[in-house]
Amino acid sequence: MQTPSSSPKAALDLGAAIDTAVSAAHAGAAILQSYAHRRDDLVIDHKAHNDLVSQADREAEAAVLEVLRERTPQYGIVAEETGGEAQGAATWYIDPLDGTTNFLHGIPHYCVSIALVAKAGTQVGPGAPLDIDTPVIGVVYDPNREELFTGVHGVGAWLNGRRITCSRTATLEESVLATGFPFRDFSFADQYMPMLRDAICTARGVRRMGAAALDLAWTAAGRYDGYWEMGLAPWDVAAGTLILREAGGVCHDMHGDEPWPVGGRVVSGNPQVAEALARMIAPHLKARG
Repeated sequence: MQTPSSSPKAALDLGAAIDTAVSAAHAGAAILQSYAHRRDDLVIDHKAHNDLVSQADREAEAAVLEVLRERTPQYGIVAEETGGEAQGAATWYIDPLDGTTNFLHGIPHYCVSIALVAKAGTQVGPGAPLDIDTPVIGVVYDPNREELFTGVHGVGAWLNGRRITCSRTATLEESVLATGFPFRDFSFADQYMPMLRDAICTARGVRRMGAAALDLAWTAAGRYDGYWEMGLAPWDVAAGTLILREAGGVCHDMHGDEPWPVGGRVVSGNPQVAEALARMIAPHLKARG
């Protein structure tokens, strides 16, 4: 007979968590869209060079946090504008507006990104507890196209309720790749620029749209075959990592020393392209500073 102290901990309720994340994403997106056609009314601050935050970011984050704190007070929260830290069995990672520069310039390519990352040792379903920290819930919502990308660990990934899978493109030469240019932190530009040169010369095409969460979601849906970027934040990539993995793709830390790209250096794609992309960037990648 098990004593209370030796009883297994209850598994995370991923069904309730995905419902909560979807509700929170819609709440945040409603704020964004209320400002989308009156951007001149926004109060905009500069956190750093080319790093902008607007009233829309802050209010959207507040709307997301209200839903998450009301429904899942047991989880930690790490949010772009208000901060926080990972704690407990799982932590929400929130970007209320991924693609702020696009939004402020009237470019309709931005999203709300919400992920739940479970701590190593957490039970998330049948079988053994997680060996490593792992994103287990991902929601990326594009309010302009009304496209809702969702993923649940071990269950699958969907776009507006329809299951999605990554592409089957076999080679870099046949691939359309996504990336993001250095825009805020230029300390890695000497590594990135040769990667970009090689990609331009090798791949069928390279795109830079300006919203990392959507880049990952679009890779999960097969629109891109692979995606790499440096200089991101955990909340930029947490949700997209889970969605892409559940769509049959891979999403790794570029250096291979973190369980998911929490350090903001991402290499990803369908399994064949991601492997080829990793080989392409490896000669230019320096040890993490």
